[in-house]
Amino acid sequence: TEDDVRGFAAVSGDENPIHLDESYAAETSFGRRIVHGMLTASLISAALANDLPGRGTVYLSQTLKFTAPVFLGDTITAAVEVKELRATRRGAIVTLSTRCTNADGTLVLDGEAVVMLPASAAEARR
Repeated sequence: TEDDVRGFAAVSGDENPIHLDESYAAETSFGRRIVHGMLTASLISAALANDLPGRGTVYLSQTLKFTAPVFLGDTITAAVEVKELRATRRGAIVTLSTRCTNADGTLVLDGEAVVMLPASAAEARR
């Protein structure tokens, strides 16, 4: 939404006119404003923290490939899938595929996350 993009610009300091200025964006190859790529990527962070693996998850790394633009008003779905689970002394390390798609099913972001589960969550998954 407009509020999401403006809020993300304020928090991140990314005030690129491609995100904020309709006149400027109209002259670009996109023809209109696009959403910050990292705002889209933050949906993956929310999915990891809230859903899978969930509470207590700590990011170790994330790769991102932005494959299509996200426009204001687009509905974006973030999906994560476990690729590998490795037990450690402190919990577990999980590798996940990470993807975001728009309402048309177009892949807009593709990547891979590596996260650490807290010991309590790793114990519950054994």
